[in-house]
Amino acid sequence: MVDLASEMAQLWTSLGPPIPGYGRVIAFVSAEPGEGVSTIAREFAAFAAERVKRNVWLVELGVPACTQVRALVEERTRYGPLGREAAGSPDGSAFFTVRPVMRGADGRAWPAGRYLAGHRVANRRLWVTRFRRELMRPGQTVQVVPSNAYWSALRKHADLVVIDAPAASASQAGLIVAPFADVTVLVVAADKGDVERAAALKDSIIAAGGRCAGVVFNRTRAEAPKVRKVILP
Repeated sequence: MVDLASEMAQLWTSLGPPIPGYGRVIAFVSAEPGEGVSTIAREFAAFAAERVKRNVWLVELGVPACTQVRALVEERTRYGPLGREAAGSPDGSAFFTVRPVMRGADGRAWPAGRYLAGHRVANRRLWVTRFRRELMRPGQTVQVVPSNAYWSALRKHADLVVIDAPAASASQAGLIVAPFADVTVLVVAADKGDVERAAALKDSIIAAGGRCAGVVFNRTRAEAPKVRKVILP
């Protein structure tokens, strides 16, 4: 286990404190897989949860994967156990669609939010989302949508929403939600030494209507990644 508390404190300071009564949305994304985005997002969410009055929601954008939930379960001695399943959407909205649409016995279409669960992490002010892939039927697909409905609804219940986005080379999901996040933080594996990919991704985020807060250079090791430096404007 690697303690990233000091690095998360630096990132927290760089991004600035929460705004009272306003749920800020911060997305983390990388250009390529394996650069440590999920770890940085999870550590930052856990760090922030100790410093807010309302909740922090850690939202995994790469549905239908459940990597954040699995990581928290594997490290439950550190984070604490996950609580019982609750709704992952305050109002039935979601950041994705599931096609073809399922219908209940009454003929009504299932809201996409039905596929999204939330789990509280121990007694912390930290919640994590889980896509309920067990509800999917053969032939159904999931797609992230360009809508602010879910993020707007979640802002009302949290001081901070942390988005763990899949790598841009594997999915456009991070670019799709970038306009609805307050800022996007880029994560770059420092040992690869290629900042051109990050620069290109920053341009893509801005072109999509998002705002790039800066870059976290992440020194990747076999056992765990570690933040080396944070550069913010």
